[in-house]
Amino acid sequence: MNTTDYYPYRTAAARDLCCRYLDGLAADQWPIVSEERMVPTTFGATFVRISGPPAAPALFLLHGAGATSLMWSSNIEALSREYRTVAVDQIGEFGKSVCAKPVRTLEDLIAWLDELIAALEARQRVSLIGMSYGGALAAQYALHFPERLDKVVLLAPGATVLRLPAEFWVRLIALAVTRQRGLRAFFRWIFADAARTDPQWIESMVELLSMNMRSVERHKTPIPPVLTDAEWRSLRPPTLFLVGENEVIYSAEKAVRRLKRVAPQVTAQIIPGAGHDLLFAQTAAVNESILRFLKEEHAPSKPLGACAG
Repeated sequence: MNTTDYYPYRTAAARDLCCRYLDGLAADQWPIVSEERMVPTTFGATFVRISGPPAAPALFLLHGAGATSLMWSSNIEALSREYRTVAVDQIGEFGKSVCAKPVRTLEDLIAWLDELIAALEARQRVSLIGMSYGGALAAQYALHFPERLDKVVLLAPGATVLRLPAEFWVRLIALAVTRQRGLRAFFRWIFADAARTDPQWIESMVELLSMNMRSVERHKTPIPPVLTDAEWRSLRPPTLFLVGENEVIYSAEKAVRRLKRVAPQVTAQIIPGAGHDLLFAQTAAVNESILRFLKEEHAPSKPLGACAG
């Protein structure tokens, strides 16, 4: 594939329209003063929003599929009080990052993320929070570059713990066929708690994903795998796993049971009153759990594989 200076967008006009749209959302939704920066990598210039005290510990935020750094709008103020937050637009996806080299594999994404972290925080370890697809990427990065990480927070990571159910793939295929017409039904399923309490939020998500579908070229996104028992046991950075009790991409209870069995060094917690929308449906509870974990003293985790029975 030959990239253009507007890839992954269909045209330069589509790119410019989406950037203006995202700037408008940021003006309405982003609650704090932040530095916007384009960070060079071999995969392209990556757009980040940097907030919080300059001397505070660094905390990188990876959004879910189809979203952008603005996904963290409801969390960023709380997280940035004591941390130097870096909210990232994933390369090769909808957002303000510029993709000069197509991302084809998870290894590409891991290499891109490592370049980004090294460019911004070369001399110190950072903490990493990922939501859904971003959580899957954070887990992969933790396996490959544990020495760069202080702590990791996985918010309902895609796959990673358990296989995604057949219903998810059926609904995703239906969405691919119906395109924008099927968005409301999909969101009311995957974000059921938020849909009940804040129907207007669902409408804003429909608008965002509609813009995405109209503007971005169709492309294959690398599918994250379920980590093996050995991989979970070998995870070294202190890790927090949060999942909503009503999660539909896998069973929250089964996910927590598996982690307690194969990776007891991982802190696993179920958030009541939420599903895959835990960031939005239970913002205060999620923020509290994340900040408590980040502030706790944790001895560096040792790989458990050698002592596992």
